[in-house]
Amino acid sequence: MNGLRMVADLMAIAARTAPKSAGRDYVVLEVLEGEVLDALADDMVAYGREQEKRNFDRDAENVRASAAVLLLGLHGVKPLGLNCGACGALRCPPMHTVDGEFAGPSCALHLLDLGIALGSAVKVASMLNVDNRIMYRIGVSARRMGLLAAEVIMGIPLSASGKNIYFDR
Repeated sequence: MNGLRMVADLMAIAARTAPKSAGRDYVVLEVLEGEVLDALADDMVAYGREQEKRNFDRDAENVRASAAVLLLGLHGVKPLGLNCGACGALRCPPMHTVDGEFAGPSCALHLLDLGIALGSAVKVASMLNVDNRIMYRIGVSARRMGLLAAEVIMGIPLSASGKNIYFDR
């Protein structure tokens, strides 16, 4: 649906222009459409089975039924040097020394930046009456598949149908 691509692009603009800590922008984004959504859903199901983690299959079916997915992530984050302790360390540690579903540690303030960007993006979708939901599981598979160069990724699937497919799951 052409209109949903336009909404995804407007969401990306909102995420890009959202405020960032110290004016440092580490937010990266990508809009996915078409066959890659099925591949993403397939990987989500496979990962859930491999790791014996719940609801990857449920979220995968939402991705499969969506017209587009906006990926938002953080890439190349440098600590702000505040030594605030919000990441769990007394002094700013080296970033991304642990590699799991996401790479960490990450600067908590930059993670907040990602949250603000996500909130700005879904606000746009909501204002345009497009159903959406922020999903961590999409980000896990997107990162595994290399769909976005980022250490932390979240996904926002988009749908416009008579019933919100992300509500009664």
